[in-house]
Amino acid sequence: MEAHELAPDAAISSSAISSEDLAAVVASLEPDQLIAAKEKFHCPRRNLTGMEMVVFWALRIYLVFMFGVVIYQIFTGAR
Repeated sequence: MEAHELAPDAAISSSAISSEDLAAVVASLEPDQLIAAKEKFHCPRRNLTGMEMVVFWALRIYLVFMFGVVIYQIFTGAR
């Protein structure tokens, strides 16, 4: 048996917790418990590199352009 199975009150190192275990705990939380946990352990925004910023702005511009295309197609198809 492992040490954490023998002593349930003993601290478990973070390397002993797998991502599957963490996902199971998160999935079992009530919505208000999940929100409280996320507020307690807030992860700040990541600083993006210049290339990442360019890619995101290109995607935004493409999205606005495609909205225009769809609206134009709906307008011309309705006539």
